[in-house]
Amino acid sequence: MSNALFELVAPFEMSAVPYSGEWYQTLKSLLGEGACRQLGFYAVPEDFRLTIVVPVFNERNTLPEILDQIRAVPLRKEIVLVDDFSTDGTRDLLREYETRDWDDEFNELAIYYHDVNRGKGAAVRTGFERARGDAIIIQDADLEYDPSEIPRLLQPIAEGRADVVFGSRFLGDQPHRVLYFWHYLGNKFLTLLSNCFTNLNLTDMETCYKLFTREVLQTIGPKLKQDRFGIEPELTARVARANFRVFEMSISYHGRTYEQGKKIGWKDGFKALWCIIRYGVAD
Repeated sequence: MSNALFELVAPFEMSAVPYSGEWYQTLKSLLGEGACRQLGFYAVPEDFRLTIVVPVFNERNTLPEILDQIRAVPLRKEIVLVDDFSTDGTRDLLREYETRDWDDEFNELAIYYHDVNRGKGAAVRTGFERARGDAIIIQDADLEYDPSEIPRLLQPIAEGRADVVFGSRFLGDQPHRVLYFWHYLGNKFLTLLSNCFTNLNLTDMETCYKLFTREVLQTIGPKLKQDRFGIEPELTARVARANFRVFEMSISYHGRTYEQGKKIGWKDGFKALWCIIRYGVAD
């Protein structure tokens, strides 16, 4: 939201809970329904809760900031942190978090631990199994994805138009840090191959930001098998096979270098290739 627009609507926003019916009706009367839709203003049911699943592995330096950003998202939510046997002090930080009173009107925090390192996919599956929200999204802990964009991604689901929303780094109208050409080319190739098997026309199959209704996860969650980054093509293939309504929306991306802790490598690319074919051919 621009500063000028924020100054215009701020007095009205202060009188109601963000994304509540009262909040939305106030803004709709001020701006009109069309403007509200374009600006991402909408209402969610009073008892609606979002689950944000955060797989964590050696994120001691970035976890405090990403958690602050997640907690600032103005939606009632359950934050599920799953530590995949970190060795850099992250687990000590999480143990300390467990002693704090994190819960408030908008946030409920739950923390789970793996006894051995199993991979991002395993951490995501653990989070999915514990999720109790009406909608569930995956959030990396490394600051590459901006949690403030989550309400915008939720809009098609909240309005009943979508079952699944992918946040695309490649649609082009959001800031995107320029980094590795070969990573970009690899992502485009894997997305293209995935589209060939799923008959979807995604631009970013490998995105972290995948948002699901609870009904979707109840359908595909028990079938998930991948422990590492193969979870991305597996999720995509299972969503496509079940014929859920998939939307894609642009997101910003603040990519990290390997020196900053980026973990995915060429071996994961080959695994993704195998998963695309495996789950594209059979359930």
